[in-house]
Amino acid sequence: MSLHSTTGDWTLIATGTTIVYLVAMRWCMPTPKAKRQMSFAPLAGCVFLVPTAAAKGYSVPFTLYLYSCVLLTIVIILVPVKKRVSADILKQEQNPWIKVPASSAVLWWIGLSFAGCTAAMLYFRPFIEQ
Repeated sequence: MSLHSTTGDWTLIATGTTIVYLVAMRWCMPTPKAKRQMSFAPLAGCVFLVPTAAAKGYSVPFTLYLYSCVLLTIVIILVPVKKRVSADILKQEQNPWIKVPASSAVLWWIGLSFAGCTAAMLYFRPFIEQ
């Protein structure tokens, strides 16, 4: 079974996902440096993911599906723990010589949400045209 989405459909989905990601990351990150660094992830996805997927023979819709899933996973991981992550990033940038310990609750959230997103990606993979 396939969702029969065209390349144009997945291009629109990937564009929307990129916008959601950029807005969420600009909102989550506390400093201009962190905002700038997180803003380069979509570009990195295009530079590294697309050629790798093409080399492996993946279809364009499937490649855009992977790209969208990766960006949404980052949003799902960071937005709910924004306050704590922002405080840790700010503290680390203000004191680069001191290692800021990660909160165990944040680490649990990151691990569980990453596992959930990965499971969802794998579940929906057969429905996406390859």
